[in-house]
Amino acid sequence: MIEPHAPAPPGTAPPPRSGAGQARLPVRPATGRFLVLTGVFVCAACGLVYELELVALASYLTGDSITQASVVLSVMVFAMGIGSLLAKRLRCRAAAGFGAVEALLALVGGCSAMVLYAVFAWTGGWGGAWADGSSYLLVGFSLAIGLLIGAEVPLLMELIQRVRRQDAGGAVADLFAADYVGALAGGLAFPFLLLPLLGQLTATLITGTVNAFAGAALVLGLFRQDLTRRGRWLLVVTNLLVLTLLASAAVLVDDFERSARHAMYGRDVRVAIHTDVQDVVLTGGTDGSRLDLYLDGRLRVSGSDERRYHEALVHPAMNGPHARVLVLGGGDGLAVREVLRHRGVRRVDVVELDAGLVELARTDPALSALNGHAYGDPRVRVVAADAFGWLRRAPRGAYDVVISDLPDPGNTPSTKLYSQEFYGLAREVLGTGGRLLVHAGPVAARPRAFWTVDATVRAAGLRTVPYSVGGRDSEVTDGSRVPHDWGYVLASRARPRLRTAAGAPDVPSLQAGVRAAARTRLEGLPPSTLVHPRYAD
Repeated sequence: MIEPHAPAPPGTAPPPRSGAGQARLPVRPATGRFLVLTGVFVCAACGLVYELELVALASYLTGDSITQASVVLSVMVFAMGIGSLLAKRLRCRAAAGFGAVEALLALVGGCSAMVLYAVFAWTGGWGGAWADGSSYLLVGFSLAIGLLIGAEVPLLMELIQRVRRQDAGGAVADLFAADYVGALAGGLAFPFLLLPLLGQLTATLITGTVNAFAGAALVLGLFRQDLTRRGRWLLVVTNLLVLTLLASAAVLVDDFERSARHAMYGRDVRVAIHTDVQDVVLTGGTDGSRLDLYLDGRLRVSGSDERRYHEALVHPAMNGPHARVLVLGGGDGLAVREVLRHRGVRRVDVVELDAGLVELARTDPALSALNGHAYGDPRVRVVAADAFGWLRRAPRGAYDVVISDLPDPGNTPSTKLYSQEFYGLAREVLGTGGRLLVHAGPVAARPRAFWTVDATVRAAGLRTVPYSVGGRDSEVTDGSRVPHDWGYVLASRARPRLRTAAGAPDVPSLQAGVRAAARTRLEGLPPSTLVHPRYAD
């Protein structure tokens, strides 16, 4: 007969497994426990930096931050679970396994941004089967980093128990407390410290260096007796190789960025800066060469045809009273240039989030010449602010014309600026007879997004006239093609008349643009709102 066992009293530590007793430490157990939890803190901070770096870089490369964040986080969390299961086999050699995992994580995570950027720069134009190469690689890095981060937890749990046996609940609480606090530190350090001071590539390389050093120091400094002599030397050599690779990459990162930039934009790059909002690149503009402006890797202004875009954006809205004009976006100053061509303009307010872009448009010789030195005009006032928040505080009925010169509605960060709530605020700042003109993205390439903009403006209580003008057809940096047209929506409380003012620069084929847009019309589309955005294709 088998005698029943009485349950162990609460707080009693479980008996150690065979071969898993207390480690021989060079410090007192309390100090050893503190050092293990410090290692957990550092590794958790590094792991979250890798996650945020993948999300940020992927959003920059593809432009859809919601999709990319969802892919990275879901794949990484799934991989963490798999990594935890796989690490169960390493618990009998927890110190050696943890040292190896951290060295590999430092190498993979530290180099991930550079590899992704290199693939985007040098292979982004291949097309064909590699059209989504950067996305595939993003998933691969998310999976690999998630597996390694997940493997840390059971190994660290084993190590903290090797320092001093305690009940499982207390050990888990200590471990996860240090892990979550470290994640908080990494999450705050990335946007407020690492990214603005070092940039994505250098920040990730330095994070990998810290990760490798922390893992090696914990194992070799605290648990070296758990490793054989050969194992210790192997761990030392491995970490030295990882640190050498990361340090070499950090030294060469400026040359790498320069070469990648030339691969994407050509060799005529004059200005490449990272503002508080985005990456800004200017190419050409000297010796008669064409000036191009790229924002976050995407061609936003081409000197060969920007005038066609901005004339169609501005002049139809100026048919009527136009003494007070509000420009939302348009930090390059080119829309303001067209506004100032109209007599009777007394004040132009520009609300642009990126003050660095405005300063570049004001001071760069080629760009300021292209915009006609618009920011030197005393009638122009610039406010560095988010357009949505600024409209909420703007005086009602203060403007005759509102021009929305914002990124395409398919760009996730700009979705709220194409919402019914946004257009409702814009409607409130229009005076009697005022007009709103919205850049609504390409018509032929993205008709659903274009007609959703029209439906959203109408849902805000305005009557609309949608139209398009022919655009460029040239290769851009990511291998896709710039749209063949630009789409616009002219709106006012009464049905607007699509024409240019007498004496104003003429915009050819406006009525043809109305007919071209009408041929793509999609009926019955619901408006896009803040809580239900509808611009994803």
